[in-house]
Amino acid sequence: MQDYQLLASIFNWKIAIAYVIVGLVLAVIGGTIISKLKLEEYVEPFVHSNKMIETEEEELTTSERIEYAKYQVLEIIKKVWIYILIGVGIGAGIHNYIPESVINAVLGQDKWYSVIVATLVGVPMYADIFGTLPIAEALVLKGAGLGTVLSFMMGVTALSLPSIILLKKVVKTKLLTIFVGIVALGIIICGYAFNAFSYLLM
Repeated sequence: MQDYQLLASIFNWKIAIAYVIVGLVLAVIGGTIISKLKLEEYVEPFVHSNKMIETEEEELTTSERIEYAKYQVLEIIKKVWIYILIGVGIGAGIHNYIPESVINAVLGQDKWYSVIVATLVGVPMYADIFGTLPIAEALVLKGAGLGTVLSFMMGVTALSLPSIILLKKVVKTKLLTIFVGIVALGIIICGYAFNAFSYLLM
């Protein structure tokens, strides 16, 4: 939830809600397509052989819940702080050193290739929404299209190279290729849709 509150604070709640809805629709459609293709044979065998272990639910006292919450917050901070700093650094660099004309030439809303470029640029990166938001804000302020920026964010979070490498350990190449293709195509379509109708959201 805090991810979307941050997104709303950078843009607005209409964009944040639209981003969530589009992400859910993309996930449902992509999952349905993959399910219809009957690709279970392309999941690594060890995944099917693993069995769930049932454990009793542990009852926690109020103080234990508070301690657990503190622990989880610290763990999240430890995991994301470096990406936030990197994102802020890149965002500051874009804001201060890259001319608006360059951003418009590559990622401007009127450029047909901007969404594709933004999606592909996002793939080799590894971050979460905390790290991409400062970059997204700087790009929008420099004139990049809304859909282009959201496609970049989706590419980073859904198709990052480290995530793909991890997925390769549990699915075979054919299924992984289909998954990446469906997600990338969905992100690109969403990006063009956001660019086309951004005037309704701003």
